[in-house]
Amino acid sequence: MLTDSSRAADFPTLKGIHYLNTAAESIPPLCVNEAVAEYMHHKSMGMRGRDFHFPRVEACREIAARHLGLATDEVSFCSCSSEAYNLLASALQLTPKNEVVVTDLDFPAGATPWLTAPESSRPVTRLWKNRNGSLDLTDLAALLNERTALVQVSLVSFYNGHRIPFAPLRDLIRKHAPQAVLAVDVTQALGRIALDCQDADILISSTHKWTLGIHGGGIIGIPKKSAARLTTTAGGWYHISNAFDADRFENPRIKSGALSFSVGMPSFAALYALNASLRYLEQVGMAQIIAHADPLVARVHAGLKELGITALSAAQPDCTSGIVAFTHANTTAINDALLAQNIHVMHQVGRIRIAVHGYNTEEDVDKLLATLRSVLGG
Repeated sequence: MLTDSSRAADFPTLKGIHYLNTAAESIPPLCVNEAVAEYMHHKSMGMRGRDFHFPRVEACREIAARHLGLATDEVSFCSCSSEAYNLLASALQLTPKNEVVVTDLDFPAGATPWLTAPESSRPVTRLWKNRNGSLDLTDLAALLNERTALVQVSLVSFYNGHRIPFAPLRDLIRKHAPQAVLAVDVTQALGRIALDCQDADILISSTHKWTLGIHGGGIIGIPKKSAARLTTTAGGWYHISNAFDADRFENPRIKSGALSFSVGMPSFAALYALNASLRYLEQVGMAQIIAHADPLVARVHAGLKELGITALSAAQPDCTSGIVAFTHANTTAINDALLAQNIHVMHQVGRIRIAVHGYNTEEDVDKLLATLRSVLGG
């Protein structure tokens, strides 16, 4: 991942391309392919395969907890981040008397459960708007009050890579809305940057981006201090401690906190993959990944500045992320030129998003900037 030889061995599909789109889809290392193949081998054993499936879930829980900085029993899994947020909504049981704060840099999964709730139970949603690509805590303070029941943020924005300074955010919320749940989406952070948000009430992540896993998984972390009030009321069976006991119809008992978010049969294939990918990242070393990738991000910022392009979120020396994005009138032409050079970024009309992970190289960034200079005449 960090050398030419390890990159070639672990990511053979990167040969001949410059892949800068991990914020949308990662390229899994070969060990993930092998883990999914192992799942299929175990699945082909029928019921006997479960002797392997469930221990693998627990192994994945253990490594996921280490990456999140939480205890093993504070971490669980569901099918995706969208499911996790809907389960959070069922746990909170908000009403029109409650208020929710979301940001305009957040992914829709973290905002829509509150916006689409039935009118009779829909909380008041307040929008924390960005200023020139950044979220100003002064603006948040004006939105907080005793009715604030939830503040939902992304540690790193999917849209432009803005990273929220967590400690000042936490302190502000605890001061002005001490009863509010602080929910943090770490999808664009986990596996790429050092997490500093373990003091949030709930952490949520998908599994197919910077963690180098595949689709079908959602990670939930809920510290014990928040477990009682963040226990879902959704139906299911895997999260019921007495699901097959004689009293299950009279008194079903839901497991507390994060464990309540695993309502049904685990998505074993996704968790085999996640177990392998997180262990791969741990073996490479998160500190090494950060030390390798952050200077490449800084090079992208510097190169865009030389071209007269203003990134949607300014470079943050002490608060880095893996994402750089910009807008331009000719993004379709830019993207076509990049693809002609086998450079892969995220393109939406009007916006280009670049994502740099540990498997990226100086050559990837140099090729990107050279192509941009060619297209834009810089």
